[in-house]
Amino acid sequence: MAAPKKGRKAPGGQGRPGRTLALMLVVMAALVGGMFWSGETTPRLGIDLAGGTTITLKAEAEPGREGAVNETNMNTAVGIIERRVNGLGVSEAEVQTQGRENIIVNIPKGTNSEQAQKQVGTTARLYFRPVLNVLPAGPATPEPSGSPSASPSGSPGASPSGEPGEQAADGGEKATAPSASPTTQGRAVTDALKAPSPTPSGAASGQPESTQSPAPVPTPSGAATDSALERQFAALNCLDPKARANAGKDAQPEQPTVACGKNSIGGWEKYLLGPAEVDGRDVDDAKGVLDPQRGIWIVQMDFTSAGAKKFAKITGKLSQQPSPLNQFAIVLDGEVVSAPQVNQTLSANAEISGNFDQQSAQDLGNILSYGALPLSFNVETVTTVTPALGGEQLKAGLIAGAIGLALVVIYLVVYYRGLSVVALLSLLVSGVLTYSLMSLLGPAIGFALNLPAVCGAIVAIGITADSFIVYFERIRDEIREGRTLRPAVERAWPRARRTILVSDFVSFLAAAVLFVVTVGKVQGFAFTLGLTTLLDVVVVFFFTKPLMTILARTKFFASGHPWSGLDPKRLGAKPPLRRSRRVSAPVDPKEA
Repeated sequence: MAAPKKGRKAPGGQGRPGRTLALMLVVMAALVGGMFWSGETTPRLGIDLAGGTTITLKAEAEPGREGAVNETNMNTAVGIIERRVNGLGVSEAEVQTQGRENIIVNIPKGTNSEQAQKQVGTTARLYFRPVLNVLPAGPATPEPSGSPSASPSGSPGASPSGEPGEQAADGGEKATAPSASPTTQGRAVTDALKAPSPTPSGAASGQPESTQSPAPVPTPSGAATDSALERQFAALNCLDPKARANAGKDAQPEQPTVACGKNSIGGWEKYLLGPAEVDGRDVDDAKGVLDPQRGIWIVQMDFTSAGAKKFAKITGKLSQQPSPLNQFAIVLDGEVVSAPQVNQTLSANAEISGNFDQQSAQDLGNILSYGALPLSFNVETVTTVTPALGGEQLKAGLIAGAIGLALVVIYLVVYYRGLSVVALLSLLVSGVLTYSLMSLLGPAIGFALNLPAVCGAIVAIGITADSFIVYFERIRDEIREGRTLRPAVERAWPRARRTILVSDFVSFLAAAVLFVVTVGKVQGFAFTLGLTTLLDVVVVFFFTKPLMTILARTKFFASGHPWSGLDPKRLGAKPPLRRSRRVSAPVDPKEA
């Protein structure tokens, strides 16, 4: 009989289980270390556990505009609702799409649910307003006696010579229209980054506060703004998030107002704005595109027939005004998202160009389109959970998980005895991996542990224990056939592996389908179930199997100790398998 080749391993054997275990421990240490390094030592809790308000919105479009409910406009709506929620002064709010036409808004505890519902459930308001004045973001301070007064023209931006002054050098936008021609007429708004220039009345560039109270500023029609509004404009501090959120919050379209907005370099400025001249519904379409001739990103706007007349009227007035009175502000929900200047009368089509990259051009185009499209949101459900009730639910979930885990441990100890050590260590490893990943996925992808997710983790205990039981029973079957422990461990693994993979695949497939077809909190259950199913495969392959291989080499398990759980007598093992020798019958010389 040919001798077996040197170095050849038995089927299903594992040559170096120690290395596999070491690799697994390194991965665990890395995850736990990353958890402590990031400061996220506990999983983020969902609204139903931490307390707060969950609002489910369903997008709808007016008849004939069903195509408005699409991915682009839904993502734009998410951004707008996020600004509204942040305006409430809350932190860690979550706004995300669910499915094709649903938006889920999770607002942590401490926020008035009625106010939140009112804020997030209304359609965005988009207006084009003429700019009456622009100042740095901070509040104005009283002018000391004897200091220079306002410029002769009455506008802080005017130079002593009477020529229109430049905006503050802290990043205000400047735009000039190209000369009109038959091919460019009506597409000439340019939103460009200004060159540095002295600030109004000698104020230092980039200072948060102006040293001069704004003088009454005439509107394009020649009427003066209200003195109370001027005082509000002087006191407005756009560096304060709450002040930004409340600026012009309840302003009517036909009334002048104040607002905050970012300039071309990302700094805040405050605006004094006239009555709305064009409504967002007057915009027929808007999009950010790359101009192939100039090689720059621009935003193209197309107006409706009624909107074109309004836009031509207001741009005709603005083009005759000095800076900053020749600007119109695009105001969304009380915030100035862009304020280009106008140098000529525009009609049905216009473009905004200047210091845009692809993302900023497309974002502005989406905002303009969202204001034009008749998207509205119906509040489907509003769920408010107090912190006390959330704490009780979390406590109940943890108690249920502890009871389930205790029952599994008792069963393993009673039935498998020494083998229960392998199962308990594997459960511990699975628990550490699950906890650390949940903690890290909170800031990474916004995962929050809600009550259904806790239920998914409890169900995962049974799935993980089932994998151990399948492997242990395969080993016991091999011992019953008369094999010793070491070959039994290796021969049982291929068959147990197939069963475990099939079982986990079915569980993961169910979790994936549930995650795709459901919305809201049920997705937390599906996500947790899918995550723990994948971790079960990792633990069984890279911890349970190599650990079992190492323990099979110890005397306690290999000898079949009565408390090892692998006692051949207790299992009813057959006599050891022996190879029978074939005895050749004597050959008759005559027959030979």
